Amino acid sequence: MRRVGLASAVPRSPMRWLGSVLAYGYLGLVYAFIFLPVVALMLFSFQDGLVPVPPFHGPTLRWYAELFADERMMAALRNSVWVGLTSSAIATGLGFLAAYGLARYRPPAASVIRGVLIAPIAVSYLVIGLGLSIVANQLGVGRSLTLVVIGHVVINLPLAFAVVLSQMSPAQERLEKAARDLGASEVRVLALVTVPVLLPGLLAAFALSFTLSWDEFVIAFLLTRFDVTLPVEIWSSIRTGLDPETNAVGTLVFLLSVGLLAITLAVVSRLSRRRV
Repeated sequence: MRRVGLASAVPRSPMRWLGSVLAYGYLGLVYAFIFLPVVALMLFSFQDGLVPVPPFHGPTLRWYAELFADERMMAALRNSVWVGLTSSAIATGLGFLAAYGLARYRPPAASVIRGVLIAPIAVSYLVIGLGLSIVANQLGVGRSLTLVVIGHVVINLPLAFAVVLSQMSPAQERLEKAARDLGASEVRVLALVTVPVLLPGLLAAFALSFTLSWDEFVIAFLLTRFDVTLPVEIWSSIRTGLDPETNAVGTLVFLLSVGLLAITLAVVSRLSRRRV
């Protein structure tokens, strides 16, 4: 006990102290680099003036009122929510089925199938958007939000598949086998055993897919014409210059993304504790 007390009483060397200072200083610079633009964006969304530049004048909620009265922005917001929810649900469902099939039935060339499913991660969004645009033109299909949903499913499916596959475990497989031994059909096994056990992973895959779809611009820009998503509408508005209403839109997008992430983490953590 004395040795432990004496050891803990020995002060840290100057080099270790300097290393800690440098590490925390570097971490602070990284966080400042990431969040300082966000703080500036949010601050000048309350600017009481037409130009969102220093010095700050305000605060005012005028630009938020104008934002919610802007029918084009609100229509683009609704489009983004619809595209995000639809594409995320499809990508999560397909990712779950693919992960379940590969993990439980182990088909021939399973590693090849896994590689094909994950391959779109390495493909540029520009290539995916251009490819879908060319295919749509060949089929005589006009650009629309439906094509954007398909494009977002393509980019989100590998992520959803990887997240769900990482949650598969031998213990879960034993539970499914026990349910089958008790006479449960495959549908009941999926509904009452597999899905509840994998629910944290499914929610995480859905939230990740929705976040990526919510912020995606290139595919949405290439595959829409008149009904556009929020990132495309923001891009159209900032071509004439920044204004506080644009900052208000950016603040709203950021807060919604952070809120969704916080809710998902809380739900996943609670479900994980219940499962343990």
